[in-house]
Formats: sequence, C-alpha cells, structure tokens
Amino acid sequence: MTSPRLGPSLGRIETVPALDRPDLLAAPVLAALTSWSHADRVGVVEIDPGLADTAALADAYALGMDTGANCVVVAGRRDGVERVAACLVRADTRADVNNLVKRTLDVRKASFLAMDRAVEESGMEYGGITPVGIPEEWRLLVDPRVLDIEVAVIGSGVRRSKLLIPGALAGELPGAEVVPGLAS
Repeated sequence: MTSPRLGPSLGRIETVPALDRPDLLAAPVLAALTSWSHADRVGVVEIDPGLADTAALADAYALGMDTGANCVVVAGRRDGVERVAACLVRADTRADVNNLVKRTLDVRKASFLAMDRAVEESGMEYGGITPVGIPEEWRLLVDPRVLDIEVAVIGSGVRRSKLLIPGALAGELPGAEVVPGLAS
C-alpha cells in the first residue's frame, strides 16, 4: 500500500497521486481534481484499456466486485425540461432507474443517456465516465453503500486508467446527493 498522501492502493493495484499523472485523466476530471480539497487522497493507476469494464478489471487484479463503483448517466423529461443525473452505485448492484431514480429526478420515465451524448457532454470516454468532473448541470446521485467502500475503484474519464478513492469521499464530491435505496 502506498501512504495516504500518495493516494490509496488496493490488492495488486499500486497507485500514484492522481494529479501527478494528468495524462491518465480526462480534461474535466483533471480540472475537477485540481480544485477539489480532497484530491490529495485520490490515486490513479494505468491499466490496459481492454480491462476498463468492471468485471474484466476485477478478474485481472483479483478484486471483489464490492470494491468497484460504477457511474451511469440517466435522463428523463418533465414539462419539456430534460433532467440528467450521474448515478454512482457499487459495482455489485444496479441503479434503480425505473423507480427511485425516476422519482428522484421527478420525471415520468428515466432511461440511460445515449452513449454518444454522455461522451460528448461529459468530455469523457465511454467506459471511463466518472462522477469526478461531470457537467455542473447534471445531478450527482450516490448510493450510500459506495460510502462504505474502503477504497473504491472508479472511472478516470478515460479507459486506460482508474481512480482509487476512499468511498466516503464520494459523498463529498461537488453536488453529491446521497440517496438511500438508489441501487438494488
């Protein structure tokens, strides 16, 4: 394990401080970390882009699925106004899009944002979208179980790396709303 000031490590994953490797971060992620007071507790690890999917990464590094947190982007409309949210849930759960997310966004129907739109609007790569640095107009919904992960593996905005962050800090991300029951 690296020391806390260098960023967390997990299992066979050794990290470096995220801000020491801006080349491994999408531009919005770098900008968000640069201005976030907890950035010194975030690590980054370079990975094979083919391992960006949670199950492949967990298998390659012998990680439990309960160490990962996935970010999905959901949208719905109400009175002609689109409402978008990034939902951060533990990798061994699924966001309750059809019930709780829909009610939280106060929309008639919620569905996953189209991949091309999610990529374009977030400035991040598909498979690397993370709650760190999402557009300000998006809501950030966090399942409380993410907060219980000692070291959470999340996207970095690009497929060739992952961020490692103390799970409790997910609730401290700008605009984060901890929503009980967000995932099942």
